[in-house]
Amino acid sequence: MSPSPPALDPGPVAIGTWSGGRFMRFGEPLDDERFISLITPDDSIRTLITADVYGTGEADRMLGRAIAGCRRDRICIVGAVGHDFYTGRREGAKGFPRFTDPALRDASEYEGYLRMATERSLERCGIDSFDLLLLHNPDRRGYESEAVWDGMAALRADGLTRAIGVAPGPANGFTLDLIDCLERFGALIDWAMIILNPLEPWPGELCLGAASTAAVKVITRVVDHGGLFFDDVLPGQELDPHDHRSFRPAGWIETGRDRLNAMRPIAERAGLTMIQLACQWNLAHPPVACVVPTLIQEVGPSARPVQDKRAELAALPSEMRLSSEDVKAIHFLGDNHGCMALKGASPEHSGEEKPDRWDMDERLEGVARRWGIEPDRDLAHVALADR
Repeated sequence: MSPSPPALDPGPVAIGTWSGGRFMRFGEPLDDERFISLITPDDSIRTLITADVYGTGEADRMLGRAIAGCRRDRICIVGAVGHDFYTGRREGAKGFPRFTDPALRDASEYEGYLRMATERSLERCGIDSFDLLLLHNPDRRGYESEAVWDGMAALRADGLTRAIGVAPGPANGFTLDLIDCLERFGALIDWAMIILNPLEPWPGELCLGAASTAAVKVITRVVDHGGLFFDDVLPGQELDPHDHRSFRPAGWIETGRDRLNAMRPIAERAGLTMIQLACQWNLAHPPVACVVPTLIQEVGPSARPVQDKRAELAALPSEMRLSSEDVKAIHFLGDNHGCMALKGASPEHSGEEKPDRWDMDERLEGVARRWGIEPDRDLAHVALADR
């Protein structure tokens, strides 16, 4: 593993405020004391990631409590803006609209919104600037609009953040959209965040070449694959109906455990726990520089204390213990190609554009050709029997 990055860059391991079940429903919600303890930075984990929309600002405030008294030059704070909960109306499970929704404003107002949202997020966190500010879950305009990226770059130029980036989501996909965004605006963008883990190498790996070419560093989330790599999500596990993982297909725990167990001998040989194996596998991919597993307090007799999971992440070996052969073997065991319908531009979508799914166009077809991606083969949902 490479030497520690500069003090203000995201480190190899980060914690997101979506952990702990407070602002996204993963497992049991922690009380204030346990949650703040979970996200308080230390010498091993000094990077924290928040988003202004979580708890409509409450996650920012909790982060502010966690870092109060910390030396600012010893921690890295990553913010994210993009969902308009100031003037937009929540649409049930869909959440708040993106700030680029034409019903809210036009392109001439993008920069003003980004500045307002960033300043308010910083105020809640109790800091003067972010080390990295991400465009959170953009819609098509967020990937393609010069006004959006000019607005993000202006925040950096004015000192509200040291670096800027893009965080596709919330679901998996946006592959060609992210690559296109990096081709268009890579000279402005410092970081990108994608979903990647040994049980979900697809489609995240398809974006990494473009990130490397644009000299954009990558943060990877969902490294734990819904908690499986922490080894306390077992077959028969009951999840609350509102748990964010309930969207996963039936049998995902059983299938995932089988594949995880096939990887276990590699972890044992390398002296790694399973979540440490997942982290090192991700970090073995250029240009991945940071991993952000979700720390979940599961329910039931097999549940591990979430603080133990944090300590396991903090103990991630700094030296890379996986060989190139190990990385390839893990990819083979976890290959999930075609396992789901992807979000963003898709050959499987036609008709009215939605906030998180839209048609292919000639520009994106050109992106696919340049990167050797065949959309009907590489971006399509494939029936289990055909995989």
